[in-house]
Amino acid sequence: MFYWLFTVVVLVCILVVFYVYNYYAERRTTERNLERIKNKWGRPVNSRRNFKLIAAYLNGIDDPARVSMPIADDLDLNNVFNFIDRTNSKPGKQYLYKKLFTPETSFEDLLKFDRKIETLNILRPDLERIELDISKLNSTDAYYLAELFLKEHEFLLVPLMSLYIRISGIAIIGLLVSLFIVPNPISFVVLLVLILGNIALHFGTRNKISSYTRSLPQLMILHSVARKLLKTVKFEQDELTKQSLNNLSGLNRSLRLVNFESKIAGNPENLSYAIYKLFKVTFLLEPLMFITSVKRINKYRSDIEVLYKYVAEIDALIAILSVRAGLPHYSKPVFYTDNLRMDLTDMFHPLIYNCVPNSIHTRTDEGVLITGSNMSGKTTFIRSIALNTLLAQTIYTTCTTEYKAPLLKIQTSIRTTDDLGENKSYFQAEALSILDIINQSGGDEPVKSLVIIDEIFRGTNTIERIAAAKSVLTYLTDNKNFVFVSTHDLELAELLDNDYAVYSFEESVNDTRLVFDYKMKTGVLKNKNGIAILETIGYPESVVEDAYIVSEELKRKYSM
Repeated sequence: MFYWLFTVVVLVCILVVFYVYNYYAERRTTERNLERIKNKWGRPVNSRRNFKLIAAYLNGIDDPARVSMPIADDLDLNNVFNFIDRTNSKPGKQYLYKKLFTPETSFEDLLKFDRKIETLNILRPDLERIELDISKLNSTDAYYLAELFLKEHEFLLVPLMSLYIRISGIAIIGLLVSLFIVPNPISFVVLLVLILGNIALHFGTRNKISSYTRSLPQLMILHSVARKLLKTVKFEQDELTKQSLNNLSGLNRSLRLVNFESKIAGNPENLSYAIYKLFKVTFLLEPLMFITSVKRINKYRSDIEVLYKYVAEIDALIAILSVRAGLPHYSKPVFYTDNLRMDLTDMFHPLIYNCVPNSIHTRTDEGVLITGSNMSGKTTFIRSIALNTLLAQTIYTTCTTEYKAPLLKIQTSIRTTDDLGENKSYFQAEALSILDIINQSGGDEPVKSLVIIDEIFRGTNTIERIAAAKSVLTYLTDNKNFVFVSTHDLELAELLDNDYAVYSFEESVNDTRLVFDYKMKTGVLKNKNGIAILETIGYPESVVEDAYIVSEELKRKYSM
């Protein structure tokens, strides 16, 4: 009798210690999360990001509006995402990433999106509580939630294995009870074999089903977070979210084991979570979750998607509010309907510290030619135009004091490289890139293009480069596109005549240093600094002097 009483007392003490430990661990986690949420407001979050998992939602949907990878590379979109990502959950990251890569061509959809942003423009303490709830989905496992609705899951385990998975846990419990009552070496050996076999089976099936089983506890957390958010955040079409919540409530009740895991998965740092992980491996809980729930999950895929989008969008909207709060200045875009003008005032690049703002006002029948010294800012300027156009049509926020333009299709050729694998020279790769722009910028396109080209046809000789560039740029403006091109070929300005307005970025010389003001001026570049740069970085004096002499001779010979 004493033995049983002692065992019960020990078990009760252990449970009390676990409860107290987990209570304070959860409390400390909540306090840390709240402090993190407060500190990151209006600031970029410096952290390592797994872009393979972040992009899973984007890659799982075939969207024709998606920005191509060459354009994404030209605009450095992963680093732009690093800047705007102030989300609190993994679904929020995935949703915001997809948003950044899929510009809207519907003005009404953009207005609806901005109304949702403004709905969340509330007092910070109230918003922080919403962020705290959303942060419960910040586990890496939450990245896999999208897979629950992006594809239909197949039953991957053979019937005999499924039967073993269902009964092995019962067998282990039976053997443990028998050993507790009557110690038996044979029972112990059988128990040990079962446990070792289960461990092997757990890791053997893990690769096939891990993304599915890891997401199930997060699904229960998603359901809980969505239910809380519905009480405080009011959007249009909330009825659809409520209906999906109700539909998934039945699934929630049928997945009691998963529901239990979701409660401790919200705080993976506590001790009970580590013990549960061991318990899960021993009793094959992951394969058991898979075989008992896969049919139900397939049935409710559309409801899971509704809740995922609801919570993830709220997280992304809050991140956009944080971006707006941290910018030196910003504006909401105004979209012209006549496709004739573009007016960008005090525009800057968000990734460049203390970026000097510039303004540009142009029309579809007049392209823009940007000349400039090396390192003067011309490439940054044209890249800023494309990036702000993308931000206007994705997060409805621009790094300007005024953005007015039509809805546009973005086309770029900035970071062209040769392709040794396909035996393409630099010029051939660049020519193919610009051909793709031409093919998508014809006069019959319903959405006009914003065309950004850096150093057009720099991969070939001067005469053919200028001739080809002139004909391409004339074609693009003739078809009523907005065209911005940087070049060192000043002869282009004369050839293009009234079809293109010409601007320049220049420098001044201060002793032996070149000083850039990064302000755009009207007219052709007056100074070239290539040789001056060689001088400032320490080239031998004889090399520099000889270069200046040859330069003057070439200018006289070719009237440059």
